Amino acid sequence: MTFVVPFDGSKLAETALVRAVEFGTVLDERVVAISVIPEGNTSYAREHGWLDPGEAFDLDAVVGRLHEAVTHRAPNAEFRYEVVGRRATTGTIASRIRERARDADASMVFVGSENAGRLVSSLSSVGETVAAADAYDVVIVRQREPSRVESIDDASPYRRPKSDFY
Repeated sequence: MTFVVPFDGSKLAETALVRAVEFGTVLDERVVAISVIPEGNTSYAREHGWLDPGEAFDLDAVVGRLHEAVTHRAPNAEFRYEVVGRRATTGTIASRIRERARDADASMVFVGSENAGRLVSSLSSVGETVAAADAYDVVIVRQREPSRVESIDDASPYRRPKSDFY
């Protein structure tokens, strides 16, 4: 099985990637980061921090920056990307992520989103659409600071010594 992280370079996506790696290390699962890039959409690329102000759209540069961001946070994670049309909607982007998650045989998808999974959500959220799939479990990451696996481990009731009864 595989842990998949939709990755757009945002702080929440970085945190989701770190958490997927933490879980993947403990559970011995591979991690795949997936980026969806609207071809030639300079304003989208700038909004996501993939291009500097005034820089022309260059797909190789965008892919390189996203790949570098993934390997900086998760050197052992696989990086995959998909190119969509320039005017791709959030629904199209989310659909591609869901397709790639299925292709990767995802057991869990780690979504970095401030609003995915809330009772009231934005229709324009990629995270909301990815989280709605039932082919895999979803971990929604809303806090920008990564958790620590050790903290979870220390708090686990299964790590305490058993009584003499056992």
